[in-house]
Amino acid sequence: MEFSNLRVYQPDGTFKTGGLSISGDRIASAEVSADAVDMGGLYAVPGLVDLHFHGCMGRDFCDGTHEAISTLAKYQAQIGVAAICPATMTYPEEKLTQIAEAAATYQVESNDAALVGINMEGPYIAPDKVGAQNPAYVRSASIEEFGRLQHQAKGLIKLVDVAPEQPGNLEFIRQMSHDVRVSVAHTCTGYDDACAAFDAGARHMTHLFNAMPALHHREPGPIAAGAERNDVTAEIIADGVHIHPAMVRLAFALFGDDRMILISDSLRACGLGDGEYELGGQQFFVKGNRATIANGSLAGSVSDVMACMRTAVRTMGIPLTSAVKAATVNPARALGLDGKLGAIAPGYQADAVVLDRDLNIKHVVLRGKVIA
Repeated sequence: MEFSNLRVYQPDGTFKTGGLSISGDRIASAEVSADAVDMGGLYAVPGLVDLHFHGCMGRDFCDGTHEAISTLAKYQAQIGVAAICPATMTYPEEKLTQIAEAAATYQVESNDAALVGINMEGPYIAPDKVGAQNPAYVRSASIEEFGRLQHQAKGLIKLVDVAPEQPGNLEFIRQMSHDVRVSVAHTCTGYDDACAAFDAGARHMTHLFNAMPALHHREPGPIAAGAERNDVTAEIIADGVHIHPAMVRLAFALFGDDRMILISDSLRACGLGDGEYELGGQQFFVKGNRATIANGSLAGSVSDVMACMRTAVRTMGIPLTSAVKAATVNPARALGLDGKLGAIAPGYQADAVVLDRDLNIKHVVLRGKVIA
């Protein structure tokens, strides 16, 4: 399969007009024959990687069934996401075990985004920063519990959220950060405790600005602590609801586009319309592009990560090259998949999205097959 006259996103973060040759499920080269299909100068970007979302099309990862995972994986693939790391919620261990077992035994189908991990968002969070999580199940981090869950997941848990100021959580970070990427999240931590968490091995921040103390000139908090560390990555929800555009631009300026990761944090309402839905045992309500629980707190997003990338570029002033990096190579690297996913380069998995100048999807290539 060969395509010519594409503006192809390069591993160095630039676009270059050229071709794309695919052999089986791998990128072969940029050299193509005269018979290659002329794509008229459209953009070609790597298949996106969403490492933090909950659901779509009426299903949620925490449903804990193969049917739910299948719905998520197929929807994501159709909108240009090649790999997914869906998130759990704050639940008892038995419920988290069910979710882990469902993921570990799921068989990826041909038109599915690849299930490359589990993002364990809760229960090791701060009771005063639960957001839309259920406070009834919040607890201190447990090495033993996490070990049992990781065993049931067959090693699929790639991210675990931790509020470092809670009792025992810093020791959890110190002992477990060599085995899983630890994210500072849903936290009341100040600057010093956040620095201690990063010293202990935390390397990630969950949905920056949300469910954490704000930046302040006398109390800089965890955001400043993370920005100072060159090895800490930060997620951000660029759906136009969660974060003001100026703060999205500020985050990219603080962390640099090598460390920012665009996420959707999407709920089961994604892809559907207004109405009442369920999240982690609580009801939430969708009107337009805003989802809230009963007390008015934001419950998550109803945008997918491709829509967030488009919003970041179109209305937030993030350069296209930076937005693509934040939706592809950066999350792939955070999940330990660099060299395999997140780039259009020889030897990488043949995942690509062809976009027009307005960033609308024209074609999706998944593992070497055109699926849309």
